[in-house]
Amino acid sequence: MRNAELLRYLILAAQREGNRQLSLALRSLDLTSSQAEAIRVLGEFGPLGLRNLGELLICESGNNPSRLVDRLVTAGLVQRDDSVHDRRQVTLSLTKDGQRADKEVRLIEEEFYLRIEDQMAEVDLTANIEFLFALSSGTPAGNALKGRLRRAAIDTPDDQH
Repeated sequence: MRNAELLRYLILAAQREGNRQLSLALRSLDLTSSQAEAIRVLGEFGPLGLRNLGELLICESGNNPSRLVDRLVTAGLVQRDDSVHDRRQVTLSLTKDGQRADKEVRLIEEEFYLRIEDQMAEVDLTANIEFLFALSSGTPAGNALKGRLRRAAIDTPDDQH
């Protein structure tokens, strides 16, 4: 097996296992990992327009997470307000229940990240992080991550050169 192929499968295996573990933890909130990500993005950066939310989501491809948002609106976690100037524009924000869900998702994620950090305590991750940024650079998911980091005023490896 070529190293590039091995790397691809290792990334895929780690991503799938991480998603499985996070999904199990989120089950108590009756949320999928994609729904939890949308809630977290709205909790951290909201209120946002639908397109702006789509630009910051890594779980969704494209910039139109309409179905994801529809499910969150139906669940009473997200409020959709139409623009008075342009009915095609909507502003999304968390409801009170959505704010509670955001806090609970943050706690679940914190426990999840602590377990990951325990596993990587002996590993120097700087080169790995730089490599993964380079690998995802220019992709929709890579751009979404960079957009979130910029909004949170966190430097990316590109910013440090």
